[in-house]
Amino acid sequence: MNNLLKLFIIATVFSFYQIDAQYIVKKDTLSGTELSFSLDERINDALEKVEGNCNRSAGTIVKAPPKILVANRELTNAEICRKNPKIMGYKIQVVVVKSNEEASKISLHFRNNFRNLKVEKDASLRPNYKILAGSYFSKQSASEDLRNVKRIYPSAIVIPYAVFCVEAK
Repeated sequence: MNNLLKLFIIATVFSFYQIDAQYIVKKDTLSGTELSFSLDERINDALEKVEGNCNRSAGTIVKAPPKILVANRELTNAEICRKNPKIMGYKIQVVVVKSNEEASKISLHFRNNFRNLKVEKDASLRPNYKILAGSYFSKQSASEDLRNVKRIYPSAIVIPYAVFCVEAK
């Protein structure tokens, strides 16, 4: 009796599986390529309702998407700045100090010695503070200012840093 009950349950499960698993195979063409796909009967009915509302006139002209032209040359700094106001560039890291007071003192001293370079404090490494100067597109453009800064601050180096494009040299 137990085996008969198990057999009945298994047969019932498989019969429901067979009823739910009826798929329709459609063939359609898309730009000359034949596509075959299978889908459930209910989905097929819903798609046919939607397709019935489509305008299928032969005179319909489909516009191609506009072509995007890519320059085969390197972009100028002005073209880069037009697209991105803030870019990855370089700054001169003058020193790294351990207190805000010391950072303020060195910033003031740096401003007095190098009036043509913008100086800023970066507190992202708290409790340490970075003193950064200038904004540059490349390491080469920073090299002359770095040479001048190293006369007073020998530990100065050029580091990658996000810079405002309009300020960069």
